[in-house]
Formats: sequence, structure tokens, C-alpha cells
Amino acid sequence: MHPAPQRYYDLNRYFRDRFGCRVHKLTVDAGLTCPNRDGTVGRGGCIYCNARGSGTGAFSRGLSITEQLDISKAAVAARFKARKFIAYFQSFSNTYAPVERLQAMYDEALAVPDIVGLAIGTRPDCVDEAKLNLLEDYARDHMVWIEYGLQSAHDRTLSAINRGHDVNTFEAAVQATAGRGMEICAHIILGLPGETGDDMRATADFIARLPIDGVKLHLLYVVRGTPMEALYRSGTYRCLEQADYVEMVCDVLERLPTRMVIQRLTGDPHREELVAPVWALKKRETLESIRRRLMERDSFQGKAFAARAPN
Repeated sequence: MHPAPQRYYDLNRYFRDRFGCRVHKLTVDAGLTCPNRDGTVGRGGCIYCNARGSGTGAFSRGLSITEQLDISKAAVAARFKARKFIAYFQSFSNTYAPVERLQAMYDEALAVPDIVGLAIGTRPDCVDEAKLNLLEDYARDHMVWIEYGLQSAHDRTLSAINRGHDVNTFEAAVQATAGRGMEICAHIILGLPGETGDDMRATADFIARLPIDGVKLHLLYVVRGTPMEALYRSGTYRCLEQADYVEMVCDVLERLPTRMVIQRLTGDPHREELVAPVWALKKRETLESIRRRLMERDSFQGKAFAARAPN
């Protein structure tokens, strides 16, 4: 029996292509914040984000970067037999600090044995020439991914979700980063308030034409203690159904070039924080539904992108 064809370029295959072995990302909480929370840009953050900010809370528990990586590495190595690891600075905006502090953070992570690179989650309004120069230096000897949150390619949506920057800021950050030896990942969210299917497909088309190397797709789920919870409970916002999300992911994948690494196809809500939709907790089921629907549609990453490419 032949295996099913690979219909999109996933992160596991990318790592095997680069390193020849299984590689895992290990989440790091560096204790940073966000300019959309501390008053520099705004307060309260994006309407879907709570004070935890997708973090693990490890920094507040007193764990150093080294300790976090050692603990995670032992668990992941035992479970998945991974031999190399990427330190993923995930919580909040991980270029939002003086260059000296950033360098100390990144140096500490790369000093841990078997850490072969960095993945740095941040905002496009939190980079400048000095920070990009620093990351470019690391990229000479290590894999470096910088992950910019876009969420939507529509300024009206970014305003509605209190994002605190516009689409031009994102594009400028991408162009300033390109050509420095780093890999660029864009985060987009499907199901944002007021967006239609055409809006979401347009966001995919927008990132497809930029020098972006990877993408993370996220479902907008409602978290306790956020303005999104109030919108949801008032009936102002309605979550995407699982089948609609699956269909939209397939539409987005079709529009992205085959070179782009698909790092994520849905999110990972904390069970104790999730308000809706309940199906967001069924990640394996959702991923399997996406794979099955791609087969049913005879679809694959880049199908519509190739059709739109000039001769």
C-alpha cells in the first residue's frame, strides 16, 4: 500500500531536509512584554489575547532560559527521539527589549547543548536595524527564524482587533529582514471578526507575494478574560465551525507557494481558558479533516498559486 502523497510542505519535512534528523522546537518564556500592553502602542493587547499572552508562565515561576530548555529537551527527546532542537521564544514580543538583553537571551539559549537555532516570535513594529543586525549575526552560524504576527492583510480588521500596527508596517519589516540569512514566518488568523472568506483568501494572496519562508495558520478561538469573550457572549461574534475552518485552510494552502513551510495549521488553546469553540481542542481530528479534505478536493499547496503565476 503506497503512502498518501504529501500535499503541503510541513515543518517536520523541512527540518529533516535541513538537518537529516528529527528536530523539535522548545518553547521559551523570556519574561518580555508587548508594546500593545505596556502603553507604548496601546493597553490591553489584541482583543483575543489575555495577560498570559500564549506564554507558559515559566519565567514568572523563576525558571531561567537554560532551565526551561533542559526540562523541555529531556521530555521531548524521550518521547520523540529528537536529537536537535530549536529554542522558540514564544511569549509576547521577543525583540521588544534593548539589544544587550536580547543578545544575552539568545546567547544563553544557544549555549545549551543540541540547540541548533532560534525561532523568535515578535511583532513587525518591534524590530529595527540594530536588532536585525544582531539576528543576522546569529544566522551566519545557526538557523534563525523570525516570526512576525500579521493576523490579517486588512487594516480595517487590524484596527477592529486592536492590533496596534497596520499592514504596511508588516510589509516593511519583512522587506527589511529579507536577504539577511534569516527565515521569515508570518502568522495569520482565520475567523477574525467581520472577515469573509474572500478576506481570508486575500490575506493568503498577500503573503504569497512577499519574501516569506513559512506561515502559521491559527483559528480564532475565544479565551476567558478577553474582549473577544464579551463579543462572543453578547452574540456579536460567532466562531467558525470546524468544517468551515477546514475548508478555509485548504483554500489558503492552495494560494501559498510550494517553497513556503507550513509550520502550523491550527492553534493549541489552553483547555482551562477556552470559551469557544469546543472543537478547537480536537487538534488531531482537525488536522486529519484537513488532510482528508485536500484529498477529496484533489488539492495541494500551491495549486492556485501556480495557476496565477505568470508564464
